[in-house]
Order: sequence, then structure tokens, then C-alpha cells
Amino acid sequence: MSYLAITELQKYYDSYHALRGINLSIKEGEFVVFVGPSGCGKSTLLRTIAGLESSSSGSINLDGRDITELASSKRDLAMVFQSYALYPHMTVAENLSFALRLAKVPDEEVKEKVRSVSASLQLDPLLERKPKELSGGQRQRVAIGRAIVRQPKVFLFDEPLSNLDAALRVQMRLELARLHKKLGTTMIYVTHDQVEAMTLADRVVILNAGSIEQVGTPLELYRQPNSRFVAEFIGTPKMNLLPTENMIRQENELVFQLGAGEIRFPTARISGPIPSSIVLGIRPEHMSLSEEKGELNGRIELIEHLGSEAYAHIQLSSNQTIIVKVSARSDIKDGQLVNINIDRDEMILFNESDRVISLLAEEVEDV
Repeated sequence: MSYLAITELQKYYDSYHALRGINLSIKEGEFVVFVGPSGCGKSTLLRTIAGLESSSSGSINLDGRDITELASSKRDLAMVFQSYALYPHMTVAENLSFALRLAKVPDEEVKEKVRSVSASLQLDPLLERKPKELSGGQRQRVAIGRAIVRQPKVFLFDEPLSNLDAALRVQMRLELARLHKKLGTTMIYVTHDQVEAMTLADRVVILNAGSIEQVGTPLELYRQPNSRFVAEFIGTPKMNLLPTENMIRQENELVFQLGAGEIRFPTARISGPIPSSIVLGIRPEHMSLSEEKGELNGRIELIEHLGSEAYAHIQLSSNQTIIVKVSARSDIKDGQLVNINIDRDEMILFNESDRVISLLAEEVEDV
């Protein structure tokens, strides 16, 4: 049974269709991340769940109760904003306790809840400071603490780490993961950063132009995308996409010719009819350079050295450019001619509608 159920949710801003029939079920205790490019509707969806935006139609149910028309203060949700939204004239302790005092919670209970949250978020030394005396990370911890102290049924996070530097974002991601494990409360998190989505989420919801493109665990989205959009969005660097110049159908294989190279793909792994126009998808980490003749060949244009790993940008003989993950210790150089091998078990095929038409090798073996 779903804990939070969203059914056919629509949102219009005049003629602009921001949310297009969203259907989503979230279990109690799940950490769900909404992710997608700018303008995809992820923040609008979160704000509509929170009651900060009204829906045009559809319903939102929380723990068996219809909250679609309730005011945000009545929904038993707590939201953490990108801008922290702390009261500048209040101390940390006053910020943490404000919502409780507004609800006329007894003083002793307020003190106990603030004490507990302060200890769990390591805010004890900061309780008498005001927001201007805190770092970005400390302010974000206070904003999270202010949400926790209310003990809501669902926490909503709207890009809470985007104002922090890279090192602090990593630290705060770890703290949020620990916090979720400790509290066990349902959390919904919005981000444009796929790394945050992949490292934090039990399930990821990928949105595109106001619709849900796919929902799944991080590994499912990486290994089994259902569209070109999802395949390109998940993974860093992006998946290589190769429109084929020529395709020859043989008895048990499709042969894709790309310049002087060719890629063979078993027809047993094709789901449905074989279209005339196919795009090949292969991730940089599923390709390798070879001293012997490979499926493809090309010339290195650029090598990106990232410390523990490196990525070679290679122009194929078909004039298409791909990225291949290589060893950081590799002695290859710009301008060098190289041969490229492909792990065919990891290759994905897309039809003219940008939908996936190939199966994983292990799925074929199970048939």
C-alpha cells in the first residue's frame, strides 16, 4: 500500500502545462528523488505536494487522507528550501523551536525536541548564534533541524545543497543519508544533479517536460533505461550515441557499419520489430582501447585527466565523436590512431521514437 499516492495530477499556469497527469506511489520510509533538466516540473511537483502550489486537477493522498485541498500547514509535511529560509533575527535555538512554539507545544516538550535534534545534527555549539554567524553548511543543518523537530510524516527537500561548494555537498549528502537511515521517515528530494540522485535515492523519478519519463532504483535506470532521454540523462559522461550509416540484416545478427568499422548485434536481443532507423548507445565505461583491430577505429582528439581516471575523446572514421574511459596511467596521446572494442552485452538500441528496443544479455539468457 502506498503511503503517498499522487493520481493524475495536472498543473497549468494559464496556457502552460507544467504537470501532465502525474501518477506516483511512494512507500512509507522511502527516499525518493525527483530529477530532470531545468523546466521539467520537478520543483513544481514538489511544491504542489507541499501545498505551496494548487493543483489544476488530480489528487494527493497521504497515509490514507486526501490532502489535495488542504493548506500547506495542515498537510503534516515539512519542507527544506534551497535558500535555507531561516529567520535572521532569531538564534539557532529560536529558529529550531519557532514552529513548535507557534503550535503552542508545552515548553518542556519544546526544549526536549530541540535538544534531541541539536545533538543529532551537531548544532549544540551553535544554538546561541544567529544565521549571519553561520557557514552555508551550518545554516543548511539548521534548516533541516527545523524540519525534523516538527516530526512530519514526509520531508520535502527542494535542491537543498545547490548553494554549497563541491566538498560540502559531498559531506551533506552523507549526512542526509545517515539522517534518513536514523529517522526512517519518508523523504522526497528535488535536484538537477544526477550524482545526488544516484547516491541518495531508494528510487529515482526522472521527469521530462512535465511528465514522468521513468521510475526505478538508480541501478535500474542506469542498466535498463526505457528511452534515449533516460539513457543520456543518467551516467557521467553521457552515453555515446551512434546513428548508423548502414545496417545489414543477417540470419542471427544485425551488422551496423560506421565508416571503416562495424558492430555486430544479435537479433535475439531485439524486442519487437526491427526498424530501418536505429541509434546505438554505449557508455564510455563499456568501451576499451585495443592494440589489435577492434570494432571501431579513430583518432584521439582530447584526453581529459581526472586523477583516478581519464576519458579519451575520439573521432571515428565515420566522423562521429565518442568518449571512451581509459586508465589514468595510459600513455596514449592526442592525435594517436586507436582501435576500440565494445562490450556488446552493455549496448542499447533505440528506434526512431527514441525508445529502447534491445534487451540485456542476462534477460535474453533467461528466456
